[in-house]
Amino acid sequence: MTYPSRGEVWLVDLGMAAKVRPCLVISARIGDADRALITLIPHTTVVRGTSFEAVVKTNFLKIGVFDAQGVITVPVKCAIRILGSLKHDQIRVVEHAICQWLELPCA
Repeated sequence: MTYPSRGEVWLVDLGMAAKVRPCLVISARIGDADRALITLIPHTTVVRGTSFEAVVKTNFLKIGVFDAQGVITVPVKCAIRILGSLKHDQIRVVEHAICQWLELPCA
C-alpha cells in the first residue's frame, strides 16, 4: 500500500465538524511496524491573518493558508486522494508556522 508522504497535499476527510479539506502531510514516512497514521496541517480559505497561518501559493489549491493551529493526526484511511506536492521552500514556510504555534526552537 502507498501511504501519503511528507510534503504531499491530500484531500482528507477530517470528520463532520472539520469536513473534507486539503491537508499537508507533515509526518515522517510510515514503516511496516508503525501505526497507519498521518499528521496533517489543514488548508483553509478562511484567512484570519495570524502568525500561525502559512501562505503558500500553488496551482492546485484555492487562495488560502495552511493553519498550524489545526495540526491533526488521523488514520491513513481518511486520505481520499493526492492533490499535489509542495516544494522544499514551501514546506519550510509551513514548518515555521508550526514552530511558532508549538514554541519549538526551529531555525
